Amino acid sequence: MSNFSWRAVFIAAVLVAAIICVMPTVHMVSQQLEDPTLWPHKKINLGLDLQGGLHLVLEVDTDKAVADTVNRMYDELRRTLRKDRIRVAGIKKPGPTHIQITTSANTELDKLQKLLEDDYPTLKIETRKDVDHSTFDLTLTPEEVQRLKRQAADQALNKIRNRVDFTGTREPDIRPQGEKQIIVQLPGIKDESKVKDLLVRTGQIEFKLVDEINDLNSALQGRVPPGSQVLYFNNKSSDAKGQPILLKKRAELTGAYLTEARVQFDQQTNEPIVAIKFDRKGARIFERLTEANVGKRLAIVLDNEVYSAPVIRQKIAGDAIISGQFTDESAKDLALVLREAFPTPVETLYEKKVGPSLGADSIRKGLVSMLIGGALVILFMMIYYKGAGLIANLALIVNIILIAGGLAAFDATLTLPGIAGIILTIGMAVDANVLIFERIREELRIGKSARAAVDAGYDRATLTILDANVTTFIAALVLYAFGSGPVKGFAVTLSLGVVSSLFTALILSRAVFDTLLGKRRLKQLSI
Repeated sequence: MSNFSWRAVFIAAVLVAAIICVMPTVHMVSQQLEDPTLWPHKKINLGLDLQGGLHLVLEVDTDKAVADTVNRMYDELRRTLRKDRIRVAGIKKPGPTHIQITTSANTELDKLQKLLEDDYPTLKIETRKDVDHSTFDLTLTPEEVQRLKRQAADQALNKIRNRVDFTGTREPDIRPQGEKQIIVQLPGIKDESKVKDLLVRTGQIEFKLVDEINDLNSALQGRVPPGSQVLYFNNKSSDAKGQPILLKKRAELTGAYLTEARVQFDQQTNEPIVAIKFDRKGARIFERLTEANVGKRLAIVLDNEVYSAPVIRQKIAGDAIISGQFTDESAKDLALVLREAFPTPVETLYEKKVGPSLGADSIRKGLVSMLIGGALVILFMMIYYKGAGLIANLALIVNIILIAGGLAAFDATLTLPGIAGIILTIGMAVDANVLIFERIREELRIGKSARAAVDAGYDRATLTILDANVTTFIAALVLYAFGSGPVKGFAVTLSLGVVSSLFTALILSRAVFDTLLGKRRLKQLSI
């Protein structure tokens, strides 16, 4: 009697917990009451196919990552040659992944060769010797090119995930596709334009000197001086371009050295500003840059938009500040984009908005199919197993409640394949009861009493049921671990269904049989 009491308490606790977890979803669907106050506020999250949202296919410009790496090597190599006083006739970059050094009669060839081999092991070195000079052709090795491309794609994937987390989107689906594409599915997005802008902004920050020698008006008429470019100030107040400005095309410093971006407030105007911090190497470059260009203007360029172009008053050994008439929200967004800047540009290849009406239709069809399937199963069990079939039907209803409660409790997402998983679980739950009932029938045929037949039936069927469900559960875990999107949604409901099926078949229905055979002392079973 004591064991039965504890089991009854356990069953009641599970049922009450499941009902409490399901209640917010019931209110959400009915839309008759406001948010509940006596139970948790977690509702069952609906996937992109059920509640609508945003579907994006992004492509990472991995070739740009390779070219940027070679550009940094080129600049660093020029500085190193000057620092080590290695005289060469010339150094140039004929292609995006190609550096060429031409020596002179005064070049120390052994010293140059050793420098290249020791400091640039990822460069493939080919030497051509002429009568009075030698030419060193430097290109990235194929292995390094592939590594840089994979690294750029992986970094972009992580940055996108961090940005999506900032938006608070529940159960997003972010996964790579091929070598340089990324699929992003965001269910339940309300402000789609803002979220899309936050995701696709590259966040490439550059510091460029203002070209104060050449004429801006002449450049605006199409006569842009070599080595310069026309950009425009950021204009958040409208879609129109801001004021034009003529800049040196070459970036003196990039966001590759950026380690931090945070929102602060100007002490004089109390307006939000974004403070950025460099790593040690970037801080040294920024210090040398400001020291060598005192009195000149330095533009802060983000994604080819100029945010400010202040005059360098003195050498700056520290952080930089970006100002631009920010609101609190826009300053936070910019700081996030800078912190999670993409290593290379990311382009939107495909965009699709899934409307909520399509999701509502999918939910309706899924629920209708679930109700029809469940009704047919309930009818079959009542006809074929009579009274015992009623116990199985009770277990089936409880099973569905437990799955819904589990989805809400674990903050999981219900997708259209997830509904298919629930329908599959209905069949699995009934299958366990069918196995038990057939064993009980076999025991009754050989003349055992009702009580002995139930005990023997459960004993003989339990191990078989456990084997079948445990293997299914393992398969569901594998699907969840390695699948994504709809596959993961199916795995979630299947896993919850396996656990709830074991509970209802081996614990709940057994408790009902024990109650009927114990307190009511039934001599015969309707089975």
